[in-house]
Amino acid sequence: MGRSRPPFRRLTPAERRLWDAYPSGAWVDLRQGREADSSSAASGGLWGRSRIVRAEVISALVLDRGTGGSARVPGVRLAGARIVGDLNLSDATIEAKVHLLGCHIAGTVSFNDARTRGVRLRRCDIFRFRASRATVDGLLDLDGSVVHAGVRLDNAHVTGQLRLSGTRLGTPGEAPYREPGAAPLGASSWNGPEGSEEPRTWESVALWAGGLVVDGSAFLRDMRATGGLRLIGARFSSGLYLQGAVVTADGTPAVHADHLQAAAAELGAGFTAHGTVRLRGARIGGVLSFHRAVLRAQGRALHLSHMQADELILLPESIEGEVNLGYSRFGVLFDRPESYPGDVRLNGLTYESLRGPASLADRLSWLRRDPGGYLPQPYEQLAAYCRRIGHEPDARRVLLARQRARRRTLRLPGRLWGRLLDGLVGYGYRPWLAGLWAALLLATGTAIFTQWPPHQIGLDESRHFNAFVYTLDLLVPVSVFEQRGAWEPAGWTQWLANGLIAAGWILATALIAGASRLLRPSNAP
Repeated sequence: MGRSRPPFRRLTPAERRLWDAYPSGAWVDLRQGREADSSSAASGGLWGRSRIVRAEVISALVLDRGTGGSARVPGVRLAGARIVGDLNLSDATIEAKVHLLGCHIAGTVSFNDARTRGVRLRRCDIFRFRASRATVDGLLDLDGSVVHAGVRLDNAHVTGQLRLSGTRLGTPGEAPYREPGAAPLGASSWNGPEGSEEPRTWESVALWAGGLVVDGSAFLRDMRATGGLRLIGARFSSGLYLQGAVVTADGTPAVHADHLQAAAAELGAGFTAHGTVRLRGARIGGVLSFHRAVLRAQGRALHLSHMQADELILLPESIEGEVNLGYSRFGVLFDRPESYPGDVRLNGLTYESLRGPASLADRLSWLRRDPGGYLPQPYEQLAAYCRRIGHEPDARRVLLARQRARRRTLRLPGRLWGRLLDGLVGYGYRPWLAGLWAALLLATGTAIFTQWPPHQIGLDESRHFNAFVYTLDLLVPVSVFEQRGAWEPAGWTQWLANGLIAAGWILATALIAGASRLLRPSNAP
């Protein structure tokens, strides 16, 4: 039993073939010559009448459930067609699959608020694609297609995979998308993050997918986008893969994915972003990788603050711009600090482990590149990590560097006292320096007082002078050997004796100050 009579007065030859093939879901291939092996949909506007299919014919097919009792699954499977008009399937419940291959679609493809089975538009040339709030039970595939005026998938739900590999995306430009009957838009502005100075317009976004949910993986490999990717609040249960993609944004972030959730996120292996990559507040259950990525932006190139990931691989090919890792939590931070040589914000960053070829000197240089100046938390975090892996000397070096960085923020008296503490005992982290100073002063005093001994004060007693013991008694803050009151230096050696007494007090004070700083609870891991 065949299908009912088409509700059209006339069908083109291509439409007649599609109409007859629909009940069985058979392919209708209108390609000619070698087109089956190449992508030529961009020239589809020149194709003749034999390849024209009106969009309303496709709509009538997929919305008509009267398949005439066919034993096979119905569907639209069409290759090499020139589709005229808008393919509007908004608000529909579609039981048939739609698979277009190498087609030229001069109008808008709209699945807004629809519920449909798998949709595949591979290697097609499309003016605009819209599937806001749609539910796709299966695969949503635009691999290899060109979409001139952008893709909208905001708040859509894809139960299978999302595939945009090799896709070329443009932006709405001067013709922003509007729902039918809506008032004309002016600047078409939308609110960006608080405090942002970047212009935010609908027209500058190539992929608008805020709130998108993909139960499978999202493959955007080798995609080319002229305009930003807006993925705020999107969820990719099996990962997001952007290897080799190139995103060129003008006035917007290249990737704006605040609060994104994904099992993994691969933005490496040739991924290139001309514009900020922003994942503020994102949650990555596995690895977030920028291995061999190229990131360029005016100002901030990479914004990863307030996010969490099991592992961050920050080994880019190059980064031009600031990196913000503030207030984020990583299980493993695998990086090479010299590969992102600009400013880096680290305040609030915590990590369980550090991997990579960086030495401690590299790490200390990394800490000093924060444009916020001296901040204690990054030093304490690095010191705590060194202690946790059993590198106590490295932890002391980090904490000493923290005190030296802090000293530069103090007023002149504080800086002078800090330099004195640093030189004498290394702020308590190098107590052996006090021993060196004491040995030097003791040797100097012993040599001088051996050559120019002091006079005995009490002549009624018979005493034997020992220059070493006398000098040691001068250096000890409280006289232990009772030599100070028994001998009186003469001439210029009196100034030496007074200097040794003052040096002894200074050394003792520095040791006490350093010890109290070393034992302060905030330095504990």
